[in-house]
Amino acid sequence: MITVQRVAKAVGKHLTKAAIKVRTAMGARADRQCPACDARVVGFFRYGDNGEWGCPQCGASPRERLMNWLIAQGRLRVPVDGAILHMAPNEGSLVRRFSGAADYSPADLDPARYTVPGMQRVDLMELAEIDRYDLFYASHVMEHVPDDMAVLRNIYRALKPGGEAWLIVPLWSKPTEDGSFDIPPRERERRFGQWDHVRQYGPDFADRIRAAGFDLEEIDAMTIDPTVRHVHALDDRLFRATKPVGTMAR
Repeated sequence: MITVQRVAKAVGKHLTKAAIKVRTAMGARADRQCPACDARVVGFFRYGDNGEWGCPQCGASPRERLMNWLIAQGRLRVPVDGAILHMAPNEGSLVRRFSGAADYSPADLDPARYTVPGMQRVDLMELAEIDRYDLFYASHVMEHVPDDMAVLRNIYRALKPGGEAWLIVPLWSKPTEDGSFDIPPRERERRFGQWDHVRQYGPDFADRIRAAGFDLEEIDAMTIDPTVRHVHALDDRLFRATKPVGTMAR
């Protein structure tokens, strides 16, 4: 669906990408670096309200760069000998990292949208596996599901004890506001930032994760050294949820 908001985002992206190309051609110093592709760049292009959203080389978003940086720093460990369920796998650098696992399942409700080999159709509302996965990763997925508490319980059940769910969602500073698909798309865009979202999360997303039984660590890019954060243009917050060892599936 074409909206004024989407057109404005596209125009801003195009103009700032063009400006970066000009600066690069004129010999501007490439003193920034993308953790997703390791390219040295002169800057990052705008998308929406974020003036340093995308890598001009690989297109990686702030959240994709954050995840790659955390993995490279050893703060997160990819379970290469285990099983990974990767929902909505549109971040190429993370597909490359995760696909080396012994059991890698890239999945989406509409798998035809992706070119990732081995795509599977998974409806998180119907996810019924028990103690299967070592890692569940979903970036900007939970704001699309009709019942997020049901999905969190399904993820909890599908993880092995000690398994982790790495969750990233769009955030604002206010409490979470829930909606439904009964709300017209343009009204959902106005209220939740995008026409296919059914809620806008606030920091209390953490409470919902804990209510599903998880232990939780929040890793906010704002807690990273400011110089490092600037060089890589890191942003966003990771909700790192762990299914406690010794617990039974709910």
